[in-house]
Amino acid sequence: MHVCYRRAKNALAVAVRRVVPVAAILLLPLTLAVERSIAKTERATVSAVKIEPLDMRVIRLHGFLAKLHCPVVDLARDFVLAADANHLDWRLLPSISVIESGGGKQYRNNNIFGWNQGLEIFPSIRAGLDTVAFKLGQSSLYRNRNVLGKLRLYNPDDSYPGRVLSVMRRISPVVDLNAQSKHPRQTSYSKS
Repeated sequence: MHVCYRRAKNALAVAVRRVVPVAAILLLPLTLAVERSIAKTERATVSAVKIEPLDMRVIRLHGFLAKLHCPVVDLARDFVLAADANHLDWRLLPSISVIESGGGKQYRNNNIFGWNQGLEIFPSIRAGLDTVAFKLGQSSLYRNRNVLGKLRLYNPDDSYPGRVLSVMRRISPVVDLNAQSKHPRQTSYSKS
């Protein structure tokens, strides 16, 4: 009986050594197709909004996040891209991130924005950035509100809008750092 188990074990080992390389070869086209699909989606998202190579907003934001030692410092360009794609003030998303998670220092579920009371789960930080930017800029709930109106809805705490606006002013007191900017900026903080 002991001999039969040994033979079965050896046969299984031989089968695995033969099947695994074949399976890898058969699955290679599928994985390449998935990677190409993801790459196309990323290119489409990034190419939808053009940023000048020396966009002063990206430079200013990167410097600000670096000074605070924020882990999301390398997302400065992504913050600006997402804001432009969704017609948001470029300082809004990073400011919310600084208030909600210390700029990526303390968060869970890739949710650096505290979206849905911090309970929302995102597949990546960038996915969370894109989702929150889209919701704040395009959803019917937020779309027709100015920055102050968006912040009051985002978090009903009376002190919340003032804290976020303070960080926005620290990032830059000027909304449009690029004279050649093509996207209109929200500059009104009045009630909505």
